[in-house]
Amino acid sequence: MKEKAGTLVHNFRQYWHTPPKGRYMTFKEIASLSVGGIGVKFIVYCINQMILAVGNTLIGNTIGIDPSALYVIYIISVLSGFPLTAVRAKMIDNTRSMKGKYRPYLISMGIPTVLLGTAFIWMPYEGMTLFWKCAVVLAFNIGFQFFYNFYNDAYDSLINVLSPNSIERSDVLSIKSVVENFSPSIAGIFLPIAAKLITGDNTLYDLKIYRVLFPPMLIVGFVISLLVYVNTEEKIVQAKTHVIQMKFSDAFRAIAHNKYFWIISLAGWLGFLEGSFNSIMGWMYHYQQACTAAQYSLVVAIAGNASFWPNLVAPYFIRRYGKKKILIFTNLLNILFIIFMLPIVRMTGSGHIIWLLLGCTFVNQFITSLGHLLTPSVNADIRDYQQYVTGERIDGMFAAVGLIGNVITLVTGGVLPMLYERSGLNAATAISLGYDGSNVYDVLYNGHYFVQISSVLVIASVAGAVMNVIPYFFYDLSETKQKAMVDVLKIRALFEDYGNHVLSDEALVETVEIIETARTYAERAPRTVTADVRREARHAADKKAAKAALRQTLAENEKIEIAQIVMQELTRFDTDAGRAETETAARLVSAGLDGFLEQFELTKAQAKAMPRGTDFEKDRRRDALLLVSQVKAAKKAMKKYYPHGIAPFDSHVFETLFKAEDTNEQALHDTLRALKQAKEAGDKAQTAALKRRVQALQRNRADLKTQIRIATDQNSIYYRAARPLLDAKRKLAQADNYAHLDEIIALYPDAKSRLEKKQAAQTAKV
Repeated sequence: MKEKAGTLVHNFRQYWHTPPKGRYMTFKEIASLSVGGIGVKFIVYCINQMILAVGNTLIGNTIGIDPSALYVIYIISVLSGFPLTAVRAKMIDNTRSMKGKYRPYLISMGIPTVLLGTAFIWMPYEGMTLFWKCAVVLAFNIGFQFFYNFYNDAYDSLINVLSPNSIERSDVLSIKSVVENFSPSIAGIFLPIAAKLITGDNTLYDLKIYRVLFPPMLIVGFVISLLVYVNTEEKIVQAKTHVIQMKFSDAFRAIAHNKYFWIISLAGWLGFLEGSFNSIMGWMYHYQQACTAAQYSLVVAIAGNASFWPNLVAPYFIRRYGKKKILIFTNLLNILFIIFMLPIVRMTGSGHIIWLLLGCTFVNQFITSLGHLLTPSVNADIRDYQQYVTGERIDGMFAAVGLIGNVITLVTGGVLPMLYERSGLNAATAISLGYDGSNVYDVLYNGHYFVQISSVLVIASVAGAVMNVIPYFFYDLSETKQKAMVDVLKIRALFEDYGNHVLSDEALVETVEIIETARTYAERAPRTVTADVRREARHAADKKAAKAALRQTLAENEKIEIAQIVMQELTRFDTDAGRAETETAARLVSAGLDGFLEQFELTKAQAKAMPRGTDFEKDRRRDALLLVSQVKAAKKAMKKYYPHGIAPFDSHVFETLFKAEDTNEQALHDTLRALKQAKEAGDKAQTAALKRRVQALQRNRADLKTQIRIATDQNSIYYRAARPLLDAKRKLAQADNYAHLDEIIALYPDAKSRLEKKQAAQTAKV
């Protein structure tokens, strides 16, 4: 035991600053991401109470905006998010910062989010008419659409670029979810007790509660979240010399061909009613007095705890069954346990019914949390697939394309208010029950209508859950395929860096070892593992040895599958199809900018007729169809932007601008530090001079950003018009680089030796 503890401590120290072999994240990064996530989730918990939604209790029950009015301002809020999301997507995909793609926004978007949240809760809603309540809530939500959504997306998406290893991402997400879950758990437990102390009764719908609790939670949450910004490092599998600069429309077209994005998005869009039942337990406590404040704190604690346990078992289940099976299984069970709620809510008023509802909710949340835990990992895999297919990493644009979902939500979002209205949650019913009708939620004090409305919500949730599960049956991006895609991306990046003379020892050693492993396993035949084989292993005399042998077989099958995909990539230009591609590319390049479009002969019908029996053939057919589409777009762009002929765009301008931007950023950082020292020293003359210097640097930074934006637009137009030719040039360069594989492998021994010496020196410091 003492020996194991010593080994654990040694590993912890060894991997605190250096990741384990085959992994990308240090223990320090994992700890910072997880603990910093506690702060992020405090902010998320608070702001989510302020986001417009038909079932929002803070806006509906507490501020007093009825469902119909709430739905109207919800529509306006969503519509306002369209241009804001497009701006956000372009900013993320064209971000070029020493701090990374997402990390800078944890600061620049976090501060305004905290300020908006604090101001929202302190607005004097008590003295406002319904119109002004709606206007104020809408105004804040337009701000949340940009700043909060940007902040939340930056944190959630950060895991996508911290590691290209899907299993590692799942493991880290599991750890992160366990730790960050303390925020909503603490808040959920403490809120009913604090509400009792602040108001003197069991209500949760008094603004005093939120005005006392939310501002400190927002501020403390932001301070804790800084751990994520300070101690993580983004890592994207991409050539060092690769430059991404693209317009919204180009990125939108690229994602349009990502089938996995549409499958996952469709699941969310179809399941819009699935969470309809979430308000029932809170209503049962507040309107039906189903338990005391202390008991409700316990109810919230137990329900919140249901999300904790799946985090511990998720890594095992992902390895054992894969994401697709888990998503389908958990969603099917989710349907079952929502159905169980129907007879329970119909027993409202008979004893401690809330405890039965809690039991059902606990199991439901346990099951769904296991599935929801996979969402970030699945989204990361989808982005890897996007880069594998198009060669570009355009994470931010996924949110922009998701605007289609917002359009769908505008339509489907009206269903829940309609259900509320028809089931009795309306002003007419409230007046008929003796209330003044100013707050339609008073209807829920009546037992009959409470049961009626709650039953409708449960039935709606079942319908939503059924629709939600259907798309997952079409999701076939396995963990093995994702690993193979990442290996291929590493190979492409290595050869691109080789062609540009910027190889690193780390990348060379890792990629050559991938290639050598592929050569070893590619010619082997995988062993069939049937249900009978698994059953025999479970019932073998020596179960331990049988299971170990089965695991070894499965691991070898995975290596064989990956190896075959890797070797297909390495030999792609040695096949008849590959040689035909390079011949076509050479013909386009020789024709030049003025004549390459006339050299293109493939039609859409011919592309559709291509074979698609294997994954490789499917990829070739998809690429051919995409090329036909790109040629069509190129002809259109030529006609619109270059009616008198096209001239090449010099992309080296980005190198000059980026270098100037880096110099400006460093100079601004140094000047601000000097300004702070001058102020502390009381040197007024120096302070004034440095302020002028800061202003000049800020003007220069703004000018550089403008130049980069203009260059980006020009490059994007040129890229769209000349893309078939530019892709042909890249294909020829790639084919030429792939021909130097033996030369790259010859560099391996020296690179390995240098890397081992470097790693030994780092280990010695631990």
